[in-house]
Amino acid sequence: MASNVETEHKEREGEETVAAEDEDTGAQVAPIIKLEEVAVTTGEEDEDAILDLKAKLYRFDKDGTQWKERGVGTVKLLKHKESGKVRLVFRQSKTLKICANHLVLPTMSVQEHSGNDKSCVWHATDFADGELKEELFCIRFASVENCKSFMEMVQEVAESQGQKEENKDATNTAGLLEKLCVGDGRSEEKVEGEAPVAAKEERRDATSEQTKPEEYKK
Repeated sequence: MASNVETEHKEREGEETVAAEDEDTGAQVAPIIKLEEVAVTTGEEDEDAILDLKAKLYRFDKDGTQWKERGVGTVKLLKHKESGKVRLVFRQSKTLKICANHLVLPTMSVQEHSGNDKSCVWHATDFADGELKEELFCIRFASVENCKSFMEMVQEVAESQGQKEENKDATNTAGLLEKLCVGDGRSEEKVEGEAPVAAKEERRDATSEQTKPEEYKK
């Protein structure tokens, strides 16, 4: 009987102790170190994402003659707000490490990977490792629809970049031709302006010859 009473007493003391610990005293503890908010830049602030899909990226190892996984993450097509150039960027999901970073050029062509309609491959001059290197990439999506969307968008961008280059070349050529035409016009004006002067000089010489005294003419 006595042991039961002691047990109940200890349980009550334990409950009172827990209640005291849970009680909010209202005291506020100031942090020892104050952390300031730091703005994080990704390098994509001047670009608009025209494509954003989750995928898995592979790179072909020429030495080992095999595909090596670069990471699981997000592939983006980023269009620069001023220049209009588009680049392809692939970042890992957890670390945000860049695994692919190159421009989408008019010569870029994406093809479906043989035997897998969820994957596609392409060649590019990549700068993900800090230096320009020729790479062969393979990317795999979760669905066939995402793979088709990626291929169609890259093809569309490559064609648009090619048209921009053609328009730029045409504009430069037109400017050169215009300068040449202006230069030829000035030369013709100069020749036409010199002809009357020469005629005047001839008439002046003839007049002076007629007005000379007879002894000078002999």
